[in-house]
Order: sequence, then structure tokens, then C-alpha cells
Amino acid sequence: MRLANKLAIVTAAASGMGLAGVELFLREGAKVAAIDINEEALAALKGVARARGHDLVTIQADLSQPDQMRSSINEAAAALGGLDILWAHAGIPGPGGIENLDLAAYDRAIALNVTSAALAAGEAIKHMRKRGSGSIVFTASISGLVGSMFSPIYSAAKFAVVGLTKSLAQTFAPDNVRVNVVCPGLADTPMKIGFTGRSGDPTEAEANQARLLASVPMGRLCKAEEAAHAVLWLASDDASFVTGVALPVDGGFTAR
Repeated sequence: MRLANKLAIVTAAASGMGLAGVELFLREGAKVAAIDINEEALAALKGVARARGHDLVTIQADLSQPDQMRSSINEAAAALGGLDILWAHAGIPGPGGIENLDLAAYDRAIALNVTSAALAAGEAIKHMRKRGSGSIVFTASISGLVGSMFSPIYSAAKFAVVGLTKSLAQTFAPDNVRVNVVCPGLADTPMKIGFTGRSGDPTEAEANQARLLASVPMGRLCKAEEAAHAVLWLASDDASFVTGVALPVDGGFTAR
């Protein structure tokens, strides 16, 4: 097993890619703490994990709130008995444009996409230093590698996460802590409609998805499990000399 005896935290863990990551990390031998705002979904996830023979730690927190972000990481690390891996996955699409920008929606998007990642890493590094090594993986997006016409605020936030990754990879290298970021394409997860269908019009959502997929050489959506497997590799010792990498999981979109 690739994560045998590893202690791992996954944020935004109760659905989509985060959920796929929790399930994969457990199968690969890690002891896992799942953090999410949705208490009911966390309880369901814990029940499934228990039925499969895993003792999953679950913590409910609103990761847009700095105090809850910090405390949840420290609570999780304490429950695990340390920390080797952090997948800081929290994020939301945010506003679809900048005309008449809703500043409250903007602030929440920045808080979840950027600030939560920085705060999570800032707490995680303290625990990883005690272990003598570690791996931090952020979630960005292809929108953090190329500009998104649908989601300019999201794109700006994810470019920031990619920049944070490259900076922290250098900062934390002397601590033997690697920092990387996974950049999925449009994925078949509950968040998809937040990108393609902000207006609530199903026809528009279908048209936007078709436009995006026309630019994907492999011609389909990313699966949650495919993103989780990329994170597994970055988090594992198989990637022991890989740091500062923004890894696209995009069916060739950014290869154009």
C-alpha cells in the first residue's frame, strides 16, 4: 500500500474529488481525517468507512472562517497523532463576472480558494516538521494555468494557489516537506454546475459544457477518482523528488 502508516488530512472531503481522495487514501493504508462543512455528509462518509473496516476521523468546519480553518487542522493532527500529508482541497467557483461584482461572494471565493489553503499549510507545516517530512497538495484548476472566460475570479484565485505552491515548495524544502498542486479540468462532480450553469438555465449549462469539452483532446470530463489518483501520487513517496509542480489532470486541455 502506497500510504501505509501515513497520517493524512483531506479538506472539503465529503463530496466530489475530496470524497474520492478520502476513500483512496484509506484503501492505500493511510489513517485519515476528513474535514468538511457538511456534517451530515461527514457522518455518512464515516459510516461507509467503518463498514469497510476503517477508523475515519471527521471534523465539521467552515473553512472560509480563519479560526475554524486553523483549529480544524490542529484538531485533526492531534486526533491522528501527527501529520504526514495534507490535501487542501477546499474551493468554490465564485462569481461568474466582475461587472457589478458582489463583494461578499468575491470575499468568500478568495477565502475558500486561497486563504484557506495558505492557513492550512501554515498549520500543517508545524506538525510535519515534528515528523521530519511531509507532503502538501493543493487543488487548483486548469483555470489556474490558463485564464477562464467563465470564471475570472476563480481563475485569479487558482493562479494564486499555483504561485503559493511554487513559493512554499522552496520555503519548505529544507524541512523535507514537498508542496505540489493538482490542476483538474472540468470534472464530473457536484461543483460542475457552478461553472457551467450559473444562470440556472439547463440549456446554457449544456452549451457551456459542450464548448469546454470541444477544447479537451480526450473529449470528456475529468472523473473525481482520476484527480484523486494524481493527488495520491503527489502525496506518496513515489514522488519523493517532486516539489513545486502544478500537475494538470485535464485530458490534454493545457497541451494545446
